[in-house]
Formats: sequence, C-alpha cells, structure tokens
Amino acid sequence: MRYKRLARVPQQSFFLLGIRGVGKSTWARQSFPDALRLDLLDEALFADLLAEPALFRQLLSGVGPKQWVVVDEIQRIPSLLNEVHRQIEERGVRFALLGSSARKLKTAGTNLLAGRALRKAMHPLAPAELGDDFDLDGALRYGTIPLVWTATDRREVLQSYTQLYLREEIRAEAVVRNLSGFVRFLPVAAVMHGQTVNASSIARDAGIARTTVNGYLEILEDTLLAVQLPAFEAKLRVRERRRPKLYWADPGLVRAVKRQLGPVAEEERGALLEGWVLGLLRVHNEHQHIYDDIGYWAAAESASAADFVLTRDREHVAIEVKASERYNTAMLKGLRAVADLPGLARRILLYRGRRAFRTEDSIDVWPLENFHQALQDDRLWP
Repeated sequence: MRYKRLARVPQQSFFLLGIRGVGKSTWARQSFPDALRLDLLDEALFADLLAEPALFRQLLSGVGPKQWVVVDEIQRIPSLLNEVHRQIEERGVRFALLGSSARKLKTAGTNLLAGRALRKAMHPLAPAELGDDFDLDGALRYGTIPLVWTATDRREVLQSYTQLYLREEIRAEAVVRNLSGFVRFLPVAAVMHGQTVNASSIARDAGIARTTVNGYLEILEDTLLAVQLPAFEAKLRVRERRRPKLYWADPGLVRAVKRQLGPVAEEERGALLEGWVLGLLRVHNEHQHIYDDIGYWAAAESASAADFVLTRDREHVAIEVKASERYNTAMLKGLRAVADLPGLARRILLYRGRRAFRTEDSIDVWPLENFHQALQDDRLWP
C-alpha cells in the first residue's frame, strides 16, 4: 500500500464497508498478513460456496480462537454470516468482513451478528493519508479513490469506473429491473450533487417515475456511492422541515458520471469542494469521533444557510464552505444567520485563500490547510 490509511484494526470482529477501489482489500492484506483470506470475487470459490454452504465451515476448521479470517465481498453470500456468528460465539474466531455494498446485508433475515461485529467504513484518501502528495485541484478533478489516484492515467481509469459499478454492483446483483432508466438517472443525480433532493425534478429529467427516484437514491446509498445529508433538526423559530441534500462520496465520481473530466469549471467548483469537505469530515469522524450527528442548516424565510452543523454533547459547530480564493464579508451571511442557535460553540468559514483570522463577531476564517490540520489534531471544537 502506497499510503498509510487512518484505519486501525479493531479488537473484535468487524464489517468494513466502502466503495470498490477504495483500498479495503489492500489494507486487510497488510493488516492481517497471517489470516485466512476468502475472496468471494473468486468465481470458483463463490460457486462452490453457493453449491455447498457447509464448505465454509470446513475452510474455517483450521482457524483457532482469536485468529483472524478475512472474508472479502461478504455481501455476495450474506447467508455465510450465520456460520460467522457461530464461529465467533463457539470458537472465538475473529472476522474482518469486507463489503462494497450494504444492500443485501440489509435484507430481512440477514444475520448482522447482533452487535458481535463493529461496523466500520473506509473512505477515499484524505490529506492526512496523502501527505505531501495531496493536491486539491487533482482531488476535485479526479477524486481520491486509491484505484484512481494511483493510476498512471487517472482519466481513463475514472471513465471505466462507472461501467465497473453498473456491471458489478447493479447488473450482477439485479437490484434494478430497468437498467436503462437507472443509467439515465445517474447523470441527473450527479448534477444534484450538493443540492436538496427534488424527486419530481429528478424524475422529469431522467424520464422515470417519481416513485422510482427514492428507490434509486437508496441504491446509491446502499452501494456507498452517495449520502443524503438531513436538514438540521433543532427547534429554531426559523426552521421548517427541509429535504435532505445529496452528496456523492467522491468528486471524481460526480464528474465521471456527468462525463466531464476536463479541468474543473468555476461553476462546479463550489459543489465539488463542499462535498469534498463533507467527505473529509466523515473520514475523520470514523476514526476520531468528531461529532455525534451532522446536518445542514437553512433559515426558512431566507436563503441563508450553513453547509454543515456538527453536533456533539449538545454543542454545535457550524461550517460554511466557499470556493473563492478571496475573502469578502458576504461569505459570512449563513454563519451570521445561525448565530442564535443554542449551544453554538464555534462558527468556521472555509475558503481557498491563505489568510487565517477571526472576525469581530467571533467567526473563524480558515484556509483549507488549517482545516486539514485541525481535523488531524482534533482541534475542531474549541
């Protein structure tokens, strides 16, 4: 592995979920060099286990208590989790269960091990993992999925990624009946990156039924390609219930699905940067527990908004992201609108400039580099 990941080996069995190419298997090989490894992408093994499920128990017979077993792409045969449960309970075997989709794991009747396995996630590479190789322009243009980032030709690999997704995650698992409708939906959903979800608009632009849109959005979430960020739920005078915002897991995926892989245009930079910051927050929260909850905040009677509100122990941090390299006071509109939120501990404006300072009304204005460092040093909260 070229880059050292932030992920650490838990003391007990765990699921590790993440999109294809994000580095789960590579990390597991390095973290568990002596483990028995069963890769369900191996079609021969996959077919044998489907035909003779008892073979799984036989393969585990030589594994002793506290020893590790890595099962890659566990979602391909969820029924194996019944035997995993038994091995944990009766023999003390520990499992690293890797998966690129949570869809089949959510199916009624699937044994999710009743708390005996932690649920962990692996995200695209963060600046803390890339070190001196980090490049914001490259991250926004091609994303930081390791499969893409380390490629000689990032553009070519990224272009093929959506086909891999459609073939492996959608067609192979038969999760949609109308594949052509889903293919039309994808670029429309990519255009919605960083925007509130409007099912009627998506349905019209993709030429599908409105009732189909929610199911397709659920597929994006289950296959870990996107997340819907809820509106902040504090009981403010100005609050009304808002639709969630849609964010893809990686800027490169957004651009590949839209078939726009040239230099980043100014009109797309804001949404890409906003989504990238959300990804960074999710990466560090996975390993450092930065927040208990996250949402976006919007005033009902105006366009004022804060991109992210983090909640921890009844306190909040509000973050606004701007793609401009030059600071101006108009950038503070959303953070000033949220000033009366009870429990507000800090307001942070992130921008692409180089000067860090605090405004007269105590808003921290940070270059992105300061934000990276604050996350790494766990200094986001005052």
